[in-house]
Amino acid sequence: MDVKLKRDAILDNYQNPANRGLPDDKDYRQVNSRNESCVDNITVAAKIVDGKVEDVKFDGDACAICTSASSVMTKELKGKTKEEAEVIIDNFERMINELPYDEDVLGELNIYNEVYKQPSRKKCALLPMNSIKQIIESK
Repeated sequence: MDVKLKRDAILDNYQNPANRGLPDDKDYRQVNSRNESCVDNITVAAKIVDGKVEDVKFDGDACAICTSASSVMTKELKGKTKEEAEVIIDNFERMINELPYDEDVLGELNIYNEVYKQPSRKKCALLPMNSIKQIIESK
């Protein structure tokens, strides 16, 4: 994907994030995560029913990379089984950490495929994935 298109997609998801706002619903499990080297402080909430990620939302204060990654993550994981979500999360982590990964499972998350070039931004991109991973593993 063209660098400008990736940048535009990241900016759009930062300025107009999908699934922002935490539900007031006991069926959602929430995890708050902070990035000690940045402003990032987000809470991810997910509703998992019968082994399926029925809904994912997030909120908090975060940089452009973290906010946009949270937005894209919610779109990509919603409706997936726990197993499918785990595959996406694993491949995203592998991509960010410069390991072999399957780009076909990542969908829009592929826009972060050059984040590794700015090592300080890796934690920003991984923060929402770490949160949802904790939620999935706890169910």
